[in-house]
Amino acid sequence: MPGWDLLTGGLGAVLNFFYSILPAGVGSPRYGLAIIMLTLAVSLLMFPLTVKQTRSMKAMQEIQPEVKKLQKEYKEDRQELNAKLMELYKERGVNPAAGCLPMLVQMPIWFALFTVLRVSRDDIAAGNTGPIPAGSKLAEALKEGMTNFLGMDLQITPNTASGDGFVQLIPYLILILVVVGAGYFQSVQTMRRRKDDVATQTPQQQSMQNAMRFLPVLFGVFSWNFPTGLVLYFATSNVFRVGQQAYTLGLDAGGSAPASIETSAVEPDPKPISSGPSPNASKKKRNRRRRK
Repeated sequence: MPGWDLLTGGLGAVLNFFYSILPAGVGSPRYGLAIIMLTLAVSLLMFPLTVKQTRSMKAMQEIQPEVKKLQKEYKEDRQELNAKLMELYKERGVNPAAGCLPMLVQMPIWFALFTVLRVSRDDIAAGNTGPIPAGSKLAEALKEGMTNFLGMDLQITPNTASGDGFVQLIPYLILILVVVGAGYFQSVQTMRRRKDDVATQTPQQQSMQNAMRFLPVLFGVFSWNFPTGLVLYFATSNVFRVGQQAYTLGLDAGGSAPASIETSAVEPDPKPISSGPSPNASKKKRNRRRRK
């Protein structure tokens, strides 16, 4: 397909560009650094979309009191409740499905990058460079096997690396843990709610929240059989988004007050102060009169 070839060829050309501008003295890590630079370029390109998504999900939290009010008012009419919720979302400019939008947009990039990174040294030696520009510095590096990065061969899968023993597998496992950990923290950032907001979630919101928390684990499972270069892309992208969401949500400025503070009530003093004289004071006064 022309569109697909254009996407894969474009990613191959951009990856080769980043590889070519890195100093030759970097050595084998040069390939991994080029993948990281490509990841950051894609993340910056997606920045406006992901910022909009983060703010939309934050707005979802802010309208929870109104959602709770509608749920009480239309608890007997599910159809009318959904209609009113849609009106509220439209009025406030909130998109309940915004959390999945950046992922859906990036999916073609993931598949295209998978095609780029699966080009092996044997393919290039046979004259089949695929999306990699023929005769480029990147093609020559792949042909010579210069694809090592932090103790990993970025052209093989972690599953393949497991055959070399547990010690050699450790860097691959750490990279997968970064993918899962950073991805899960993203969902915690965007789904963070006060305790009294949990009961106001619609079934659709609860399902989406569960899916967002399950996706990082799913990516970890997939990463076991993906080229390690693609796993490096996932890890870099997830770490970048953690920082981006922290900036967008203002977490570095302290954020909102903890839920325990917001929902706690001031308990009255169990021993109210009496406005009149105490019984002991009256008794002492009578004793003094008798002595006189």
